[in-house]
Amino acid sequence: MTALTLSTAAASGLRADAIVVGVAKGAKGPLVAPGAESVDKAYGGKLASVLETLGASGAEGEVTKLPAPSGFKAPVVLAVGLGPVPEKNQAYEGEALRRAAGAAARALAGAKKAGFALPLQDAADAGAIAEGALLGAYSFDAYKDVAGDKAAKGKAKDAKGAKGPLAEATLLGGKPRDKAYKAAVERAVAVSEELNRARDLINTPPNDLDPEAFAAVATAAGKEHGIKVQVLDEKALAKGGYGGILGVGAGSAAPPRLVKLSYTSSKAKKHLAFVGKGITYDSGGISLKPAGHNETMKCDMSGAAAVFAAVVAAARLGLEVNVTGWLALAENMPSGSATRPGDVLRMYSGKTVEVLNTDAEGRLVLADALTKASEEQPDAIVDVATLTGAMVLALGDRTFGIMANDDAFRASIHEVAEEVGEPSWPMPMPEHLRKGMDSPTADIANMGERMGGGLVAGLFLREFVGEGITWAHLDIAGPAFHEGAPYGYTPKGGTGSAVRTLVRLAERTAAGDLG
Repeated sequence: MTALTLSTAAASGLRADAIVVGVAKGAKGPLVAPGAESVDKAYGGKLASVLETLGASGAEGEVTKLPAPSGFKAPVVLAVGLGPVPEKNQAYEGEALRRAAGAAARALAGAKKAGFALPLQDAADAGAIAEGALLGAYSFDAYKDVAGDKAAKGKAKDAKGAKGPLAEATLLGGKPRDKAYKAAVERAVAVSEELNRARDLINTPPNDLDPEAFAAVATAAGKEHGIKVQVLDEKALAKGGYGGILGVGAGSAAPPRLVKLSYTSSKAKKHLAFVGKGITYDSGGISLKPAGHNETMKCDMSGAAAVFAAVVAAARLGLEVNVTGWLALAENMPSGSATRPGDVLRMYSGKTVEVLNTDAEGRLVLADALTKASEEQPDAIVDVATLTGAMVLALGDRTFGIMANDDAFRASIHEVAEEVGEPSWPMPMPEHLRKGMDSPTADIANMGERMGGGLVAGLFLREFVGEGITWAHLDIAGPAFHEGAPYGYTPKGGTGSAVRTLVRLAERTAAGDLG
């Protein structure tokens, strides 16, 4: 991953491939943002007018390259748009800095080193810029012939000329000896590395990432970071009566797994449980998905990837809170042994579920994991899942929905998500929709009314949460996998949605900010 350094060096004296400066969108044209004063001075105070001549406006994510001024050791200045100028006496928000740094890092793919002269007033700004640069520089090239090309001065290229990620980002204006700045950057590195690992898992083809392989990745990470890992294989699942996970995985040659990751702190006063949907490939089962809806279904384990990354990040940060992650892993395939529409499954909780649609499988594996997580009586449970297309229709492809059995907790998670730059929206749980899941055969059906399907799914999951336990459900079906052009620090493919929300939730719980 891209290396990060803090430096008090002047932009003109930094030996790098480029110097990154921020440009804001003013009422009458682009304005040079704080942090780039010395660069602007080297252009005779005319950097903004030069950029405007080149067509720059300062709009968010806009990137403009121009030759560096005389005397600079870097040959290029890269101006990145920050969006509208903040209101008077207001600083640039962290998310604006993250997105700008991400766009710049992506534009500098193949470069060995870049200096970031973006607005940096305090350690929080340093953390935001660092996070944006690390996430924006991400590339998934495990299946491409990418190798270092010494003839190209260390720039990584494949046979088609693709470039590897920016090798090093130096934050100009940072304070390398200041404890707060160092801590902010170290946090950004830990969170970004684990979020990028989640992206790698999501992007890995399903023939290489089945439930067993995912469990092996979790086990290896546990050994590396002092996390206790327990894996229930198909025999243990059958012995334990995990009918939901087994039912979903019944049609696949790759058997299911339930993975428990336990991070504990001797100073912890609270315990959080995170539960992730981990369908490593979702064909829909017997209720087969139509053509055009299968190609990206390797991403249906994004919830489990987010939970895994968040637990490892909590361990790396040494947070004073106990965090348990549950990865409900299965592959949903059609075969002679697959669960059929009309079958009844006996869940781990003892409840029976009539399966009306085998493509509503995520709620089945989550139900078993939620019941198991509830047995430990955590202070709160949060599940994360690419659960319903209905949520995408409701909120689009960049915003995840939040449901909960506690309004205050739902509001807290929304606040946390917005704080870290993950768009989200609180969603209701209308009681009248529960009746649609009544079954004449079983305790409950896995489908209800078609309208409000995302809310129906949340109501189903609530049935399997232990009594008296605070719980929230994050439906990340929209933002988990990005099929369009990259923007800000968001790449094409797996995004790592919800990782930063879970980590910040754990941080705030450790600090006692969530009651």
